[in-house]
Amino acid sequence: MTRLTRRQLPALVAAGMAAPALASAQAYPSRPITIIVPFAAGGPTDTVARLLGEAMGRDLGQSVVVENVGGAGGTLGAQRTAQARPDGYTLLVHHIGMSTIPTLYRRLAYDPINGFETVGMITEVPMTIVAKRNIAANNLAELVALVRRERDKINLANAGVGAASHLCGLLFQQAMNVPLTTVPYRGTGPAMNDLVAGTVDLMCDQTTNTTEHIRAGTIKAFAVTTNNRVSSLPDLPTAAEAGMPGFEVSVWHGLYAPRGTNPELVTRLSRALQVALRDPGLIRRFADLGTEPVPQEKATPAAHKAFWTADIARWRPVIQAAGQFAD
Repeated sequence: MTRLTRRQLPALVAAGMAAPALASAQAYPSRPITIIVPFAAGGPTDTVARLLGEAMGRDLGQSVVVENVGGAGGTLGAQRTAQARPDGYTLLVHHIGMSTIPTLYRRLAYDPINGFETVGMITEVPMTIVAKRNIAANNLAELVALVRRERDKINLANAGVGAASHLCGLLFQQAMNVPLTTVPYRGTGPAMNDLVAGTVDLMCDQTTNTTEHIRAGTIKAFAVTTNNRVSSLPDLPTAAEAGMPGFEVSVWHGLYAPRGTNPELVTRLSRALQVALRDPGLIRRFADLGTEPVPQEKATPAAHKAFWTADIARWRPVIQAAGQFAD
């Protein structure tokens, strides 16, 4: 019988512990996967997650089920994911809020930065600067002049603190150097309803929420907040074209796993994500929403992590300067 040295024993123990994990990774996935969406069903993030889950499921050979865990600005669903078993069966689809939560919320029951493994980015949804249809301005320059002249009479709606419309609105006010009265709502739906009704004056929101209203003429659009025009609204100029250079913001979505998830599982999920983002059906449905999948090089854990880290740094001074926190 061969005797083990003290140096050999730890290595064998480690190998024995790694074997079940490796076998588990090789068999993955053996049951349905859950994607947590930290917002209500029917919203843009929910739509993105469901389209993605359907396409990823085909590559993974398992069903991908969406579970909506809304509340507290998206932090409840994120917390559920961060505290889930890191076995690859509980994932999170979240938007730009993952960049702003670390500053907006000063007390959380989970680590908003180190509680996750990045899997890859999914899409970047453009924002639009819109107003009630009878506002006395026909282009962005006229709108800015109107706001500066009648700032005390004009308000800016958003879907609540931390929402994409709130963040875009902060940047819009900074770009104009004009603070406005803001009107927070509990979601984009009621905010848009009041904008259409003319109860509120301005809003800055995603193309997924504004495109149909812009096309129908129920609201007035002034610019899209990306470097290039969007195919769903080809006549709408970019903010730079309309006279506001440097005003760029989009609502990006990413896929996350709990911290400690086996790197092999993260790699497998990232590969499935990349396959899904090449799916013609998903590309077509994203186009209907005024967006498109990110380039393949962004749908990787490393690229996602780098982008997310930089975006946290971008939003921190904006939020701190506004002094608007969620807790």
